[in-house]
Amino acid sequence: MGLLACYIALRFVHFAALMAVFGCTVYSVLLAPGRLGDMLALRLEKVWRPAVWLSFISAILLFGAQAGLMGDGWPDTVTPEIWRAVLGTQFGAVWCWQLMLALVALGCVVVSPPKIQALLLALTSFQIILLAGVGHATLHDGILGAIQRVNHAVHLLSAAFWAGGLIPLLACMGMAHQAVWRQEATGTMMCFSRYGHLAVAAVILSGVVNSLLIVGWVFPLGSTYFRLLLLKIFLVAVMVFLALINRYWLVPRFNRSALAQQRFIQFTWLEMLLSVAVLLIVSLFATQEPF
Repeated sequence: MGLLACYIALRFVHFAALMAVFGCTVYSVLLAPGRLGDMLALRLEKVWRPAVWLSFISAILLFGAQAGLMGDGWPDTVTPEIWRAVLGTQFGAVWCWQLMLALVALGCVVVSPPKIQALLLALTSFQIILLAGVGHATLHDGILGAIQRVNHAVHLLSAAFWAGGLIPLLACMGMAHQAVWRQEATGTMMCFSRYGHLAVAAVILSGVVNSLLIVGWVFPLGSTYFRLLLLKIFLVAVMVFLALINRYWLVPRFNRSALAQQRFIQFTWLEMLLSVAVLLIVSLFATQEPF
């Protein structure tokens, strides 16, 4: 496997792991009331606990891969001199904090202190925000650069809420079939839907701003970056379409049709698979030149 391909794969794993932790903890801390939040945290433990480990391991390996890309390939992924050189870059300055936060999050998982879900939500949020400080989001300097990074942070957090929230959404859907959890689970899903509208709108608007700040009003159809960007936009549009069908066509029919509930679950899984494809595309075109 080439070093660049390894770097792309590690970016995908790191982003996916952070989004999974963020989605699970948003539900258990902010969206689900009291005892349902605790139960969701327990039921989704097989998701968020390994994801914290993956985010920590991938953060370390990404730093090494970046060193190799700056140096002469695989041997320099473990060369101390190259590591020190990476620390002197914009990526290195950001990634130091990324590594520290990932280590603290891992410590929370190992020690399991009270309010672990709230701690993980805070730590993961900061890690996601830090991702706006590397890559194409650092294209501009000064005030425009600050606007670009803030906008990209909003884009990442909104995408994490939307895509990461699909995992606990399916868990809530299963719990809604149990009488003891039905009212709370249904209320939590509706809460996610309300805030999900804002998240989807933020993803679209911040995505448009990101694109304009990177490629402007030029349409370089010969650029691999631009073609992958167009594919991403198409897949996100399909995700929005599925989300609208779920919310406005299937949800109102839940009480009258078991088929509507089945279709809702199927479309949510499809939405999740599309989000994985989008994340793969983003991990790939983040290594491409815009022009």
